[in-house]
Amino acid sequence: MFFSSTNSFIKVVAGGVALLGVALASGTAQADATLDRIKARGKITAGVILSGAPFGYIDPKSQEQKGLNVDLAKAIAAELGVELETQTVTPPNRVQFLTQGKVDILLANMQWTEERAKTLGYAKTPFDRVGGAAVGRKDSGIKDWSDLKGKVACVSQGSNYTQPLIEEHGAIVKGLPSQPDSLLALKGGNCDVSVHVAPTVGLMLQDRAEEWKDFAIVIPTDLIPSDSVIWFRKDQPDMEAAIDKAIQKLHGTGKMLEIAKANRLLNTSFLEEQQKKYATSQ
Repeated sequence: MFFSSTNSFIKVVAGGVALLGVALASGTAQADATLDRIKARGKITAGVILSGAPFGYIDPKSQEQKGLNVDLAKAIAAELGVELETQTVTPPNRVQFLTQGKVDILLANMQWTEERAKTLGYAKTPFDRVGGAAVGRKDSGIKDWSDLKGKVACVSQGSNYTQPLIEEHGAIVKGLPSQPDSLLALKGGNCDVSVHVAPTVGLMLQDRAEEWKDFAIVIPTDLIPSDSVIWFRKDQPDMEAAIDKAIQKLHGTGKMLEIAKANRLLNTSFLEEQQKKYATSQ
């Protein structure tokens, strides 16, 4: 009788393990369904941030979305053989839009960080590499990142520059909803510097020279140059493989470099290296 009961117990446990395995497999399949859904509906939704050229902005004449991130999203959609739909996001809501399924991918000025990689999926091949630049008054006396100790640095909420500014350079960081808000705070004297991706503030100072005549990039080096990657939801191996392949092709064919130059990216040295790296595989 004991032997029989033991056998019954083993069968119940084995059955439970089998069901658990099916459930896990089902969960994995469900979790990795993003690419299937994109293909099925023939459309990919990209979250883009429109805080300024060269990455994303509204053309004042046509009222159309323009910029490197918008053009890259179009190229990714073309590589996947689907149409593109864009959704405007901001630093405070971009991750929420992704995790809630409102967008499939993010091209929203989010460089790779270890912390972000713990909760989000991403394409391992970067499409660019950028660091932060500090904009301040020309007469501020700030010449090095160490000069920010005890001074106020404005950033966008969720910026990956917050931690190094506080922990490495002793700055007092003030997070604003967006880059324009941060720069407005700088002009209003509410912060000593405003720190954002170097290509954006560099182009802004160049294009709006009269408006920003009293300001400059006061520190010659960039803060934590980091890989710019395309983000999507966690545990999406099919999505990762497809996006990675598309980015490598865009690098290898020179299309990514072409997009960057068309959008007046000031420094294309990283993209030139990537083109050489992937050209032989195309």
